[in-house]
Amino acid sequence: MKQKAIYPGTFDPFTNGHLDVLERALNIFDEVIVVIAENSQKSSLFTIEARSEMIMEVIAGYSGVSVEVLHEGLLADYARQQGAKAIVRGVRQVKDFEYEFQMSLLNRHLYPEVTTVFLMPNVKYTYVASSIIREVALLGGDVSKFVHPTVMDKLNEKREERQSKK
Repeated sequence: MKQKAIYPGTFDPFTNGHLDVLERALNIFDEVIVVIAENSQKSSLFTIEARSEMIMEVIAGYSGVSVEVLHEGLLADYARQQGAKAIVRGVRQVKDFEYEFQMSLLNRHLYPEVTTVFLMPNVKYTYVASSIIREVALLGGDVSKFVHPTVMDKLNEKREERQSKK
């Protein structure tokens, strides 16, 4: 039986740290669904459709991975509907773990058959967060070591759009 996992996040934008965690998950699971979730508590730089397109371009050539969008509803319900046995979460630091631990316990309560798997990215990505990447890129900083060239191009487009509006 194939083992399926979901890898949820807002991925705004998808970084090399996210890709590193995805690659680690693909070493464990037969299939991983990257689930782009809308987060009403965060303002996004990219539309959910743009994020989906970027991620699909980044993962082109990978087998066993797909991209889905979760517009509403509980992640645990989505995992159950997909037949996923695991939720993959990247953890960079202790602060991440505290929040993710709470979420994993809640998801286990909602869907007892699911296990949350915490994966740490390569040390070179432990300080890479999408919010930092967005901010640095929009201010003209070079973040090309932390994102796929496709994502870098889209970040540059957003920076140019914002500069032209000033």
